[in-house]
Amino acid sequence: ARRGRPRARVGGARAAVTAPAGHDPRIPPAVPDEEEKQRALAQMKRRATGLLVLAAVVFAVARVLEPRVPGLGYLRAFAEAAMVGGLADWFAVTALFRHPLGLPIPHTAIVPARKDRIGRSLGRFVQQNFLSREVVGAKLAGARVGERLARFLADPARARLVARQVAAGLHGAAEVLRDEDVRAFGERTLVARARRVQVGPLVGRALGLLTAGGRHQELLDEALRLAARAVAEHETFIRARIAAEAPWWVPGAVEDKIHEKVVAALEHTLAEVSADPEHPLRARFDQAVTGFAERLRTSPETIARAEALKEELLAHPAVRDYAGSLWTDVKARLARYAEAPTGEDDATPTAVERGLVRVGEALLDDPALQAKVDGWVREAVLFAVEQYRDEAAQLIETTVSAWDPAATSQRIETQIGRDLQFIRINGTLVGGLVGVLLYALGQLADAVR
Repeated sequence: ARRGRPRARVGGARAAVTAPAGHDPRIPPAVPDEEEKQRALAQMKRRATGLLVLAAVVFAVARVLEPRVPGLGYLRAFAEAAMVGGLADWFAVTALFRHPLGLPIPHTAIVPARKDRIGRSLGRFVQQNFLSREVVGAKLAGARVGERLARFLADPARARLVARQVAAGLHGAAEVLRDEDVRAFGERTLVARARRVQVGPLVGRALGLLTAGGRHQELLDEALRLAARAVAEHETFIRARIAAEAPWWVPGAVEDKIHEKVVAALEHTLAEVSADPEHPLRARFDQAVTGFAERLRTSPETIARAEALKEELLAHPAVRDYAGSLWTDVKARLARYAEAPTGEDDATPTAVERGLVRVGEALLDDPALQAKVDGWVREAVLFAVEQYRDEAAQLIETTVSAWDPAATSQRIETQIGRDLQFIRINGTLVGGLVGVLLYALGQLADAVR
């Protein structure tokens, strides 16, 4: 290992890195089954080496006994070629990860020496073959995201889970913020926005919309009914007021007559206005509302009075207290909802949950909308892929570049080394067969001569 980097043992059946993986960015992260793969690698190394040793023993025995038993020449040729093939493949496999026998032979220890180039090539390979618009688009086209989302939301239990998770996330974020800062920000924001809006023209346009369809006459009808009910329910109060306002010398019978006339006149007038859509009072009411709406929109004096009233209202302590209390109420509601029981039968579905379920059901019943959702998701993902595919390749390259060469070589060998040991085994056996074939061809040539 280089100076200043964690020292690692990469030789032998098992390699160990002294620095724990995951704590040092120079050490590649360990996979969950790494120890099992290390044991399998060590076992395959012993088998491949054992086969090579067996070939050497067979060669030695056959070499000694061949003069007395000529047929052992085929066995000797097999063992001799098997040793050559096994040694050659051992050298090739070992040269990938380290210098064979520790000798600095050129073009060995390829993985440690070419680690940065491997990381760069891996990043480009992922970028071009996995993060391409064609590959990602084809995958998303068959994912049916809209249908899956609809089925997910249409399930009340899952809708509740989504709502609770969102509420829990918002509640967690709310706990991080200081209440005083949020209240002050809310007060400043609400009051500042209210001050920027002229209330007169806004109310004038609202009244204009109300009068456009004659809906203000419905308000007048309701006011007339309330007035008629008030007159009927407060006759005693009207009688008392007439008695209090009449001179002392007016007889009681006259006061009763006045009371009857006043009540009758009020009831008659209210009934007449309610029954006659063309009554002059309705026309005057219509003119008054229309004129007031027009003045709110165009009259500088009326607009100024409305602004003064608005400023007086905004300066009232109750308004500031209300603006500041909004955050407290929202935070408390989030906390109650996030901490409520999450079982299917332990709480009545909230408006948010019911809304999510309705969205899911509506989406299930509308294939065209599902197709639109698929398109939105596809375009959003493809946009992100196109924007950040270079960064993904760069992340792979810089991450691999920061790894320790010896530790990287050890981790790669752990992952693929067991399969590479089959190369040694196959090389030993195939080399032996080739040796037998060549020996047989030689014997045949000698016989022909």
